[in-house]
Amino acid sequence: MAIDELLDEHEQGERVRSWLRSNGGGILGGILLGLAAIGGWQWWQKQQHQQRAQAGERYQSVLKSLEGGDPSKAKAQAQVSALDGTAYGTLAAMALAKSQADLGQRDAAIATLRAARNGSGSLDPVLEQRLARLLIDAGKPQEALALLANASGAGALETRGDAEFAAGKPDAARASYRKALSTTDEASPQRRLLELKLSEVGGSAADTSAKPEA
Repeated sequence: MAIDELLDEHEQGERVRSWLRSNGGGILGGILLGLAAIGGWQWWQKQQHQQRAQAGERYQSVLKSLEGGDPSKAKAQAQVSALDGTAYGTLAAMALAKSQADLGQRDAAIATLRAARNGSGSLDPVLEQRLARLLIDAGKPQEALALLANASGAGALETRGDAEFAAGKPDAARASYRKALSTTDEASPQRRLLELKLSEVGGSAADTSAKPEA
């Protein structure tokens, strides 16, 4: 090997060593930071899993409490409150409200569902539909209509029709029932009830394809 080649290799080696001395700390720090990020992500995932598991256990505790006694008791209320802000919290609130309504505690059920609304949960449309039905039963159809202003599913449209009928708006109820029928399967047991409701407000099941009334 020629002398000039040896010198080139030596020079290159010195450059590499010099670069490592200048940047080694940064490289090591980057490696450590990457390892910390991976560890932090794994820790976060573990925490999320544990929280979901704990929420599931608390939800089951709510169901057991409701099976065992009066849902107006503080224990069931506290268990539902502990799940606030989670999907399990919404499910627990709906279970509590159903138990309250079954016992004739309609106002308590309304309060439970109102407290569980957060405006962004995936289960909120279901919760709002149940709340609307309770409000109709309580003689508050206008409040129910406010909840169902953007109703789109068959069940929500039917409930909106019920609220409109209760509010003395048969034309609007007829339009809502027609929309609900148009999205309900022919074989659905609910279809017959919808047809009866539509007939009650002066509509016809044969006319569900008609343009909705204003």
